[in-house]
Amino acid sequence: METRILLVTPPFTQINTPYPATAYLKGFLNTKGYASLQADLGIEVILELFSGKGLRALFDELDASDAELTENSFRIYALRDEYIRTIDPVIRFLQNKNPTLAHSICDRTYLPEASRFGEIDDLDWAFGTMGTHDKARHLATLYLEDLSDLISEAIDPHFGFSRYAERLGRTATHFDELETALMAPETLITRTLTGLLEEKIQRFGPTVVCLSVPFPGNLFGALKCGQYLKKHHPDIAVVMGGGYANTELRTLREPRVFDYLDYVSLDDGEAPLLSLLEFLEGRREAKQLKRTYARTEGKVTYYNGAPERDVAQRDTGTPDYRDLRLLDYLSVIEIVNPMHRLWSDGRWNKLTLAHGCYWGKCSFCDVTLDYIKRYEPLTAALICDRIEEIIEQTGQNGFHFVDEAAPPALLRDVALEIIRRRLTVVWWTNIRFEKNFTADLCRLLKASGCIAVSGGLEVASDRLLERMKKGVTVAQVARVAEAFTRAGIMVHAYLMYGFPTQTAQETMDSLEMVRQLFEAGVVQSGFWHRFAMTAHSPVGQHPAGFDVMRIGPDFGGFADNDLHHDDPQGAEHERFSEGLRKSLFNYMHGVGFEFPLRKWFDFKTPPTTIPPNYIQRSIRERALNDHRPNAVVLWMGSQPTVSVLEVQQGRKLTERAELVFYNKKTEWALETGLPLGEWLESVMPRLVIGSHEPESLENLKAGFEAAGLGSFAKFMESETWRVLKENGLLVV
Repeated sequence: METRILLVTPPFTQINTPYPATAYLKGFLNTKGYASLQADLGIEVILELFSGKGLRALFDELDASDAELTENSFRIYALRDEYIRTIDPVIRFLQNKNPTLAHSICDRTYLPEASRFGEIDDLDWAFGTMGTHDKARHLATLYLEDLSDLISEAIDPHFGFSRYAERLGRTATHFDELETALMAPETLITRTLTGLLEEKIQRFGPTVVCLSVPFPGNLFGALKCGQYLKKHHPDIAVVMGGGYANTELRTLREPRVFDYLDYVSLDDGEAPLLSLLEFLEGRREAKQLKRTYARTEGKVTYYNGAPERDVAQRDTGTPDYRDLRLLDYLSVIEIVNPMHRLWSDGRWNKLTLAHGCYWGKCSFCDVTLDYIKRYEPLTAALICDRIEEIIEQTGQNGFHFVDEAAPPALLRDVALEIIRRRLTVVWWTNIRFEKNFTADLCRLLKASGCIAVSGGLEVASDRLLERMKKGVTVAQVARVAEAFTRAGIMVHAYLMYGFPTQTAQETMDSLEMVRQLFEAGVVQSGFWHRFAMTAHSPVGQHPAGFDVMRIGPDFGGFADNDLHHDDPQGAEHERFSEGLRKSLFNYMHGVGFEFPLRKWFDFKTPPTTIPPNYIQRSIRERALNDHRPNAVVLWMGSQPTVSVLEVQQGRKLTERAELVFYNKKTEWALETGLPLGEWLESVMPRLVIGSHEPESLENLKAGFEAAGLGSFAKFMESETWRVLKENGLLVV
């Protein structure tokens, strides 16, 4: 029998764009000649539920039940005809298929409204001068969330748009609660899910079903799929992998898991899946599987005897997004955080530039696991080949580079290649705020299509940043953030509180640093995360070295990742949560900077020790132009039209060069001495990004001095150099 693989993302991850794991695996299977089909059952379940047909079924179920509804849910139930009438046009609007509906939505007479609209008076303050279309998307999102509230109250308590039964999957050291939920009566959600799964089975006839579980919020959905398959299609092999397994199930001992699954694989899926397919085809023994759990004679057994190494990133193939309903995802606006809006708004093709993290030292991160510790970059040429293929597949040129931290040198090369190929790409990624992100490099990244970056400022305390082994300081973060902002790239800061030994004083000082960063305008978006200790981080593996003590939870054979800990030297971290959240919300809207820090909290806090001009002073302390040894010089503007002018200087006529440049908006002129003007005219074609190798700074210097134009170092300090730099001359 031919091996046929169905790749499934169970509910729920995102509703605006597909999670990429199945596309990565499908691209790899293409290189091996396997037939595969992929499906995002998350978006398919959402579209089935949130339709006229789906809402009729929902309200019919409510009619047949004896559930007592809250006042808010009863309001939605009472307006059921309005919801059924409006749902299909609203969904088409959020799919960008029905844009004119925005006008009706915005006049507040079209949509039925329940509790999510309660704070709508703040809409203009929160969204400012946002256009009609975006305001309508936010209102339509509130409308969907009202329906979500009804579903979670009266139909299925586990429901959520981007997570399903997340509480059951988070810190699930024991399997008991999950199994109890799996044994509960089916709900409208689970029936919809398994109905869609059955459609795929009937259409494609798979012999293997692979369930990708990146987050706790789609573990339950995966197990429901497995439960259905084991009952109705026992001959199909069921495999689970993904980020959840990689971090939570590395010490799996619970045999009941295999009542729902046949195999659980860890880390990168290509090599384990290939070895498993060969085993199922009778071409490999079980003991030669790769990083795979199975139940053998009633016991959980870990098989990792495969002699093959992992598949090199260059050999994994281009992610293949075919089969997915790319035009049916919903572009919603949930909250006003600019980076979170990027996350949930629009269709982004996800692509990895490099496997792992090139830094790999942060003490709070899972640096012991393969997805972090094994760093393997791709070449810029191969990355751009894949970009072109994915644009051809999807018709979309938006990319989210999903690296742990994108390396500056690789980003430089990718940006050069994008520009060289004249590709139109819009992209964003995660970075470290390191000094190699110079102002010139940021301008190059912007020219290639970069619109936003996110990076970890974390605690905004130099003592704790050093203890975290972040390899950055707050002052350095400020300078790098300013360089991105000046280039027109939005900056989002991941912020952390509650790191081991963090004091109340350090928390308040961190808040002051954050306040100054937003007031200076160099960071536009941020989010505070509470520190979480994980089993695979240096803190989790050596808690005593960080002056904390692990206090649980007890391992019950299933998941083992999130750890409870005691921090005797630290502050009462939880008390700061609400004040940090409120202050940041205001700072992101450009208000509250003059508000005393203590006023954000309802308990006594120490005054900050940070000077009020610390960030501004740090930004002014720019690093000297210490260019890399392999730096290249680029000209991002047009080629000049050169004219020779005769200038009267006393009795003497002097020849001068006038170089006229045209850019997208205007024209400008540069006047120089004739020899320098002629030299610039001759070298500028070599500085434009093209098929030739970029001109190195060393070669440019040698050519300048060989032409008898004097010291190149002095030229780099001249007004001519400054004007050229302002208008598109980059050294990267």
